[in-house]
Amino acid sequence: RFKPKMRDFSLLILAWMSLLVVLPVIRCNLLVVTVATKETDGFRRFMRSARHFNYTIKVLGRGEPWKGGDYMTTPGGGQKVRLLKAGLQEMKEEDKVILFIDSYDVVFASGPKELLKKFQQTRHKVVFSAETLIWPDRHLEDKHPHFREGKRFLGSGGFIGYVPNLKEMVADWTGEDNDSDQLFFTKIYINPEKRKSINITLDNRCRMFQNLHGSLDEVVLKFEDGQVRARNVLYDTLPVVVHGNGPTKLQINYLSNYIPTVWTFETGCSGCLEDLREYPLVVIGIFIQQPTPFVSVFFESLLKLEYPKNRLKLFIYNQVREIHFITYDMCRQDKDCEYFFSMDIEVVLKNKDTLKILIEQNEPIIAPMITREGRLWTNFWGALSADGYYARSEDYVDIVQGRRVGVWNVPYLTKVYLVKASLLHEELSSNDLFSSGTLDLDMAFCHNARNKGVFMYVTNMHTFGRMLSTENYQMSHLHNDLWQIFENPKDWEERYIHENYTKIMRDKLIETPCPDVYWFPLFSDIGCDHIVQEMENFGQWSGGRNTDTRIQGGYENVPTIDIHMTQINYEKEWQKLLLDYIAPITETMYPGYYTKAQFDLAFVVRYKPDEQPFLRPHHDASTFTINIALNQKVLDYQGGGCRFIRYNCSVEAPRKGWALMHPGRLTHYHEGLRTTAGTRYIAVSFVDP
Repeated sequence: RFKPKMRDFSLLILAWMSLLVVLPVIRCNLLVVTVATKETDGFRRFMRSARHFNYTIKVLGRGEPWKGGDYMTTPGGGQKVRLLKAGLQEMKEEDKVILFIDSYDVVFASGPKELLKKFQQTRHKVVFSAETLIWPDRHLEDKHPHFREGKRFLGSGGFIGYVPNLKEMVADWTGEDNDSDQLFFTKIYINPEKRKSINITLDNRCRMFQNLHGSLDEVVLKFEDGQVRARNVLYDTLPVVVHGNGPTKLQINYLSNYIPTVWTFETGCSGCLEDLREYPLVVIGIFIQQPTPFVSVFFESLLKLEYPKNRLKLFIYNQVREIHFITYDMCRQDKDCEYFFSMDIEVVLKNKDTLKILIEQNEPIIAPMITREGRLWTNFWGALSADGYYARSEDYVDIVQGRRVGVWNVPYLTKVYLVKASLLHEELSSNDLFSSGTLDLDMAFCHNARNKGVFMYVTNMHTFGRMLSTENYQMSHLHNDLWQIFENPKDWEERYIHENYTKIMRDKLIETPCPDVYWFPLFSDIGCDHIVQEMENFGQWSGGRNTDTRIQGGYENVPTIDIHMTQINYEKEWQKLLLDYIAPITETMYPGYYTKAQFDLAFVVRYKPDEQPFLRPHHDASTFTINIALNQKVLDYQGGGCRFIRYNCSVEAPRKGWALMHPGRLTHYHEGLRTTAGTRYIAVSFVDP
């Protein structure tokens, strides 16, 4: 049995003594003080998050009339300073730390120990939240101290400090209740003597406070260990307090759907039953009326909607004229249905908050504005002609192009819109809702809604998505979406181009594994898989012989087992790929060379140990060659790669979706290394000017 020596006990005692030195620094001698003259939904949300982390809260101003002004539009908030000054007079503990914070638009993302630790690490006595934008007096901008990194401007919606320092800070307050608290604290902060005397700084990297106004692009949700945090990606910090200041109420509402544990991957929506009205049940009707590209992407986007899945019901209808009435009836017959969300399959919904945004508008019928890439087409009409068809309103172009932003009462909606279920039981209860002479379904619906005096709205206050073009969509291939590079280039790119392609130049992702050989990401995994599957589905692989009737002259000096892009009618699409995605790289890496991306040969090669395992040394008949790895070494095959003989340099572990670009003639004599197991696929293009 182990018997500790006296020396061991001495070390334990020293260790405990060291802890006694540290513990007072992080002990939770913290009081949260807020002003709330009435109990709102936002205040109740604040208190829920505070209770979750066991904060001690003191509320000032209960029952008082609010006289602090509406500082969404004009400065105000002086009433908060008056109440704080009075409240501090009752506090005698000099080592007590006060967090003074707004409550109607604030949630806690972590607990008091973390907050105190971060506060004490600043080595200041008072720390204010920081903002990107200056308010309310822009003329004071030059007087704010500069930081090496971070935000410069003070935010009065949240600050933390010791009682004596806070008392000193508010001692001179004699203002009116509707005076600006922000301006009062700003003038103290920009005064060097007062700033030094009180020992004030800003939380300029958002370690404690995250103000959302002016910083929405910096904030993402971080899911980890059953808790959700707001992460500032600009500074890589995890703020403790999240504040939806200014015009960011919807954003704090969105974040508070998750933070701190409202919804997690482990528990789902833990607060849905408690706050059921925030998430009404929605019936979603999906309408498929013609062959449409990127259908799988459509359903993937539905899965990404930021809305509790147990509050959604989904119905899908395909090429049936009565589908709209049937689906509306599904909502009518469901006593829990509160909204019907109608979507045509060609809608590309990019905004994950669309459904929540539409519901929060609280309009009878409302649509998110969606556009068609590069055109003025949208899913609404601004006016009607005398015979009830399309007419362009004076403000239509301004609305479509975002020069006028708002919620607009319009006479016609199509493709995607939200309807209150109460309308389907009252004004829009008729069985002939989608019938009106020769009008199509959506026109008939809008005609009947207008006749019943029901207003329809479209909102362009957010970017929601776009419409696919279904013209010229061919169904003769295995993966028909591969041919959509002309009709729907944006959607094609998002599906098939590597996610890091757009970062190639900015982040210097182009590698040089061998002299004058450039390596960069091009295809997504799905793009690679679809090309391989398309070729295998076509199935007419060459025999790897010198005689080849597919090429000019009928003789191939260095044959491979392959399928040409021309054989699957993909040569035009492949040239556009080369022109749009390869030519910019070529012109950057080979200065002075400009290509029209013309190619003599473009083909997919298949290497197998028992078929064609390697390719002998050769020059390519090209100005430059593109060689794209279409599957993954180790996972799909063993061996393989490319060796440039003159430089004795090999690329033996090609990355799936990455392209090798190298000169073809004269300098880059190369060979295909032996594939020892599995099947290796590469896409090759011999490009000339």
